[in-house]
Amino acid sequence: MNDPSENRADQRIIEITLDEETLVHTSADIEHERKVAMFDLIEDNHFYPINTSRGPYRLHLSIMENRLVFDMSTEGCEPVGRVMLSLSPFRRIVKDYFMLCESYFAAIRTASPSQIEAIDMGRRGLHNEGSELLIERLDDKINLDFNTSRRLFTLLCALHFKG
Repeated sequence: MNDPSENRADQRIIEITLDEETLVHTSADIEHERKVAMFDLIEDNHFYPINTSRGPYRLHLSIMENRLVFDMSTEGCEPVGRVMLSLSPFRRIVKDYFMLCESYFAAIRTASPSQIEAIDMGRRGLHNEGSELLIERLDDKINLDFNTSRRLFTLLCALHFKG
């Protein structure tokens, strides 16, 4: 990752879209998390493909042949490139994360505050683990900060979840 002082206004995502054919619409809670992640990502992110300085970027995320696909273009819609990541390293984290999300959303309705907090801590821990793995897997391809990675991990989950 580059020195934070090197951040420039063109090293960010200005628009993000998800492949509607890949996207699985689930519960209202999960849909809300996805929308919040997309909004927060556009509001505050640090993202740029390595060896490219033609941002800001438009990003389209999809899943193709068990790979997360980052299709990137400039603000003027000129293609910048495509990065594909195998989803295999994320499979366990995503599965466990969704199990904890389901427990968390159920607990909000019936559990004590301490039970909710314990489940939420586990959920956040898995989310952090997935975010760190995303940074690691993109290290030589795309430069991003931790908060951007967290939001992208939420979107990876939205695309990856198969019910």
